[in-house]
Amino acid sequence: MTSGLNLGVAIEVVVAVLLALTIVYCAILNRRLTRLRADEEVLRATISELITATEIAERAILGLKATASECERALGGRMLAAETLLGDLDQRLTAGNEIVKRIGAIVGAARNGAMAPMAETEPEPARESTARNLKAAAEAAAERLSALRRGKREAAA
Repeated sequence: MTSGLNLGVAIEVVVAVLLALTIVYCAILNRRLTRLRADEEVLRATISELITATEIAERAILGLKATASECERALGGRMLAAETLLGDLDQRLTAGNEIVKRIGAIVGAARNGAMAPMAETEPEPARESTARNLKAAAEAAAERLSALRRGKREAAA
């Protein structure tokens, strides 16, 4: 009987040790589950904040899109007005260029003596300085015209 008793005691000791190990393991699991639940709450709070931030960002993006559309419309209107003004300036510069050519022809004619009545009323040095001034003004206007046309071509490209 003692061997049966020893065997029974040994089995109970093994069962007791296994129960003790189970209790320790359950305690460890309980601590881990507690931490997991705490982390779950933190994760839920983080997800909630992320959702809020995403909604704010979506609203901001919609606002930026609306602002960009408004700016595009405003710039389109300004570009159209600028193109109209550029066409008007081009016409005026062409007309101005024609006037400068006419003035140049008048100056050339004055140098050749075609304007004899003017020669009688103005002394010779005054006519020459007037002719030089007109020629310089004509050259400056022609230079500005060509610079403006170059700028127009560069802007169009």
